[in-house]
Amino acid sequence: MADTPTPDASFLAALTTEHFVQQTAISTSISEMASRTTIYIMSLSSALVATGFVTQSSEFFLPFVAVVLPSVFLLGAFTVLRLVDIAAENMQAHIGIARIRAYYRTLGDEAAFQFSKEFGRWPENDAEPSLRTGPLLAYLTTAATMIAFINAIVAAAGVTLLAFRVGAELLLALCLGAGTAIGLMTISIYTSAFGRKAWSALPNPMVLKKACFERVMNVVFV
Repeated sequence: MADTPTPDASFLAALTTEHFVQQTAISTSISEMASRTTIYIMSLSSALVATGFVTQSSEFFLPFVAVVLPSVFLLGAFTVLRLVDIAAENMQAHIGIARIRAYYRTLGDEAAFQFSKEFGRWPENDAEPSLRTGPLLAYLTTAATMIAFINAIVAAAGVTLLAFRVGAELLLALCLGAGTAIGLMTISIYTSAFGRKAWSALPNPMVLKKACFERVMNVVFV
């Protein structure tokens, strides 16, 4: 690498700018993920507080819950959909940085050492920190999965109240609600596992985003 020609200064400046843009995109995606998660949690908390006040009136309780719970569930479903999309955008930026780092390694022996794959992050380095405790915990601790789990409980509460309203026994209504929550949580884990495999197998970011979108649509509507 000692005979490597000196690259054009304008090209290096453009490459450095692109590196900075990709880093900014990663930071922006993380901030948006936190903001959307906060919006959902605050909406759910407000709905629960309001429900607590409405319980004092049996006349307005069921109509109120019939409006609020489906709204919160839809907000949660859209939040999960967007969180997966944000994760795909984040990974797209990491792929761009990996491509730039690959060029940096050609600038000389010292650059090859400083920008080696061993010192890099995903997708250059396969030792992903989130997988140190195992794939299952990695799936369960993503923001999208946690919101999906909370949303499953919201759906379970709605199913329980609906079943009890139409005349089902309390035990049966609780079983239907528990089954709804467990079913939605199982679907979330299943789709997260296959979605992660798709991320690692698809080099094209646009294909990756399409796969994530299809997975979340299956969780919400299947």
